[in-house]
Amino acid sequence: MSKRQKVGVLISGRGSNMLSLIRAAQAPDYPAEIALVLSNRPDAGGLERAAAFGIATAVVDHKPFGRDREAFEKAVDAELQAAGIELVALAGFMRLLSPWLVERWAGRMLNIHPALLPSFKGLDTHERALETGVKLHGATVHFVSSEMDAGPIIMQGAVPVLDGDTPDTLGARVLEVEHRIYPEALALIASGTARLEGNRVVLTNAAREATGQLIAPTLLNGQD
Repeated sequence: MSKRQKVGVLISGRGSNMLSLIRAAQAPDYPAEIALVLSNRPDAGGLERAAAFGIATAVVDHKPFGRDREAFEKAVDAELQAAGIELVALAGFMRLLSPWLVERWAGRMLNIHPALLPSFKGLDTHERALETGVKLHGATVHFVSSEMDAGPIIMQGAVPVLDGDTPDTLGARVLEVEHRIYPEALALIASGTARLEGNRVVLTNAAREATGQLIAPTLLNGQD
């Protein structure tokens, strides 16, 4: 097996998706290792969860930097560089990124969004999906770009929107999809079996056979 890519996970809260990446990376054949978990909030629950797995953690509190986002991000970047990080995975990192950090990690920073992009960018995605009346909802793993929730798509997973769904019930099913596709997408990038070409992510034939479809529908609760 080739060298595993060192991944830094950025969080602001409990780290649900972070945990899915950590667990996946415990497999000896996984092409990445979670080498650092960093939070902008000292009280983020995910820090303790990561430390329980023996993973290095760091805190760069955004508050002392005030409105100077670039100064804050330079401090974050210094932590990533010191840990030898090669790929960055945003996992509930609740900070808008400046062009400086996005450009510095272009093609090496991933994010997961709880909707089928380009639909429902931003917040309150489950509520908006129900209000719109869509029949499918889901999650997207994408590269981070200067425009929020708009970078090249790596992988998507879908669930049906059921009669009687609430934002909480729909969100719970989407979260299951997030926990599955984020480790899969990270593995594709870390192993080099998916690459960025312009604004598109291109998979090798072997990767397509392994993952089935780039858009991987997940139908739960016996729905088909």
